[in-house]
Amino acid sequence: MYKAYLSPLLVAVLMGCSPAPESAKDKEDVVSNEERLSAKPRPVIYQMMTRLFGNTNTNNQPWGTIAQNGVGKFADINDKALAGIKALGANYVWYTGVPHHAVVADYQAFGISPDDPDVVKGRAGSPYAVKDYYNVNPDLAEDPGQRLAEFDALIARTHGAGLKVMIDIVPNHVARRYESISKPAGVKDFGADDDTSQAYARHNNFYYISGQAFEVPDGVQPLGGEVHPLADGLFEEMPAKWTGNGARSAKPAGDDWYETVKINFGVRPDGSYDFPTLPADYADKSCQAHLQFWQDKDLPDSWHKFRDIALYWTARGVDGFRYDMAQMVPVEFWSYLNCSIKAENPNALLLSEIYIPEQYRDYIRLGKMDYLYDKVGTYDALRAIVEGKASTKILPALFNNMADIHSHLLMFLENHDEQRIASPQFAGDPRKAMPAMTVSSLVAGGANLLYFGQEVGETGAGDAGFGKASRTTIFDYWGVPAHQRWMNNGEFDGGLLSKEEMALRDFYRRLLNLAANEPALQGEFADLHMANQTTPGYHDQLYSFARFTEQHGVLVVANFSSQQVQTFELLIPPGVVAAMGIRNGEYPLNNSLNPGATVSLKVSQGEGKLSLNLAPLESVVLKVR
Repeated sequence: MYKAYLSPLLVAVLMGCSPAPESAKDKEDVVSNEERLSAKPRPVIYQMMTRLFGNTNTNNQPWGTIAQNGVGKFADINDKALAGIKALGANYVWYTGVPHHAVVADYQAFGISPDDPDVVKGRAGSPYAVKDYYNVNPDLAEDPGQRLAEFDALIARTHGAGLKVMIDIVPNHVARRYESISKPAGVKDFGADDDTSQAYARHNNFYYISGQAFEVPDGVQPLGGEVHPLADGLFEEMPAKWTGNGARSAKPAGDDWYETVKINFGVRPDGSYDFPTLPADYADKSCQAHLQFWQDKDLPDSWHKFRDIALYWTARGVDGFRYDMAQMVPVEFWSYLNCSIKAENPNALLLSEIYIPEQYRDYIRLGKMDYLYDKVGTYDALRAIVEGKASTKILPALFNNMADIHSHLLMFLENHDEQRIASPQFAGDPRKAMPAMTVSSLVAGGANLLYFGQEVGETGAGDAGFGKASRTTIFDYWGVPAHQRWMNNGEFDGGLLSKEEMALRDFYRRLLNLAANEPALQGEFADLHMANQTTPGYHDQLYSFARFTEQHGVLVVANFSSQQVQTFELLIPPGVVAAMGIRNGEYPLNNSLNPGATVSLKVSQGEGKLSLNLAPLESVVLKVR
C-alpha cells in the first residue's frame, strides 16, 4: 500500500506558516496546470435508473407489470429532459440498467430466450445480472427489435445536449444464464469453451461445483407468489456454478447474489493468482507502459472478453464506465482493461465501486482508475453527522487522510444502493442534507454524483415488490413521485413541483454548477475547523475549509444545525492567508452559493477574520480571488 502524502503547499498551510518560495520553473508548471484545469470542468455525474426516469405512470402496484406500472423508454429522455439535467451542472449522464439483463417480460418474438423468474430478482430484473453485453435492455425500447438503434440515438441526443454518456460494466458476475444473441462474429459467450469437469481452470470463465446441480435457494418467492409457467422452484444448471458474491454452494442462500454467477479472472479457489502480477514501480508508470507489460503475456480468457465488451461500447460513443463491485476483481485486470480503453479514448471516465479504503491507492495507481466511490469515508461520516450520531470534529482527520488521492474520489449522498436522504430511515427531510451536500461536493477535487430525484427530495417510499421502501427500486417497474412532478408529464419543467421542491432543486443547481466550474475546487485544500475550536460561537455543528489554486480561492462554511442561527467570527490562520495570496486589508467577499450576498474579510498582521451569521442548514461559499 501507498503512504499518504501532502503537497509542500498543503504541509505549509497545515503547519500555519507561509509556503516556501517557488522556483521559476515550479511557478510556470503551476500556472500551466491552472490553465488546463480552468478549461476542463470537474465531472458532475447525473445517475438515472433508465427504466424509471421517463415513466409517467403513477399506479405503483407492488410487483406490477409493465402494463400496470409502466416503464420509461430511451425515447422519453428527450432534448428537454437532457437540457434539464445539464442545467443542474451535470456534464455526464450515467444510464443505469442499459446492458441487456435478465427480465421476466416475454421477448421471444425478438429472438430473446425467456428468463426463469426463479433466478430473476423483482418483476423487472436486476441491472447487475447482465445476459447479453452486446445489446441493451429490451424494456427500454419502443421497438425491442430496434433497441440498439434507439440507444445509439440516445447517445447522439446526449452528446448533442453537451453531455457525455456512461454505462455500467459488471466484470465480477453475469446472469446465471448468459446468452448473447447480438455478439459480433468471432465472439463466444461466457462459458462457451469452459471445461466444466474442472472446478477451476485458468481459461474457464466460471467456477464449477463438480457433480452437483444448482438448486434455487429456500425462501425465494418470485413475482411475489404469482403463478408463472417457469416459477416452479427449479432452474437447470449442471454442474452448478459459484454464485456472484463468491458463494460456493450448489444451493446458495436467499440473501446471496443467487441470480448471478461469478466470473473467473485467473484467481484460483485458494485466492492465489494464475497470472503475472504488476511490479510495484508500475504505480508510477503510464498506461502505455502497462499495455507494453501485458502485450506478451498469456492472460485468462475473461480478461479478453471484457476488454472486447468495453471497446465495443467505446466505439459506439460511450464516454465512460461505472464498474460494479470492482474490488472483487484483481487490480491487474483493471490495469489491462483501463489502459486498453484509454488507448482508444484517452478521455474516457473510469469509475470504480469499491469499499475497501486500504486498496484505494492500488486501484488508482496500479489499476488506473480515474475515480473511486468515497462511501467508506466521506459518505458515512456526513451521514452520521446529518443523523446526529457524530459531530463535524470527525471530518478533519478524514480529509487529511485522503489528501493524496482527493482528486480521484467520487462524492455522493445518494445512489441506487443507498437510502434516499428524505426517507425516514435517513434524514426524513431533504433539506437536512444541504450542508452535507455542500461539503461533499466541494471538499475534494474529484467527481460528484447526483442521483435522479435527489434534487427534488424523493423519499423512496413504498414497497415496490422485491425493492423495499427507502431505496428507489432497481428491481421493479415503478413511478418515482417527486421526480414525476419535475417531469410534468414529459414537459421536464418542474411544473408540478411544490415551492419547497423547486427551492431544493435550485439549491442543487447552484451548488453543482459551482462544483463543476469553480477552478479553486481543483486546487489545494486546507481545513479551518481545527483552527476555530476556541473561536466564540464556533462549534461542532459547523464545518469550514478553504480551497485554492494560485489564482483562485474560496472559503466554505456549512451549518449542520437545523434549528440554530450561528453567529461567530471565523478565523483564517496565517498559513492559509499566505497560501491563498491574501495581503493585509479588507475585502468584500461574494457568496457564490447565493449571489448578491456579501461579507467582509479583514486581514491584519497576516491573520484573517470573517464575521458570519448562518441560518439553520445554511452554507456559504465565499469567493476570495
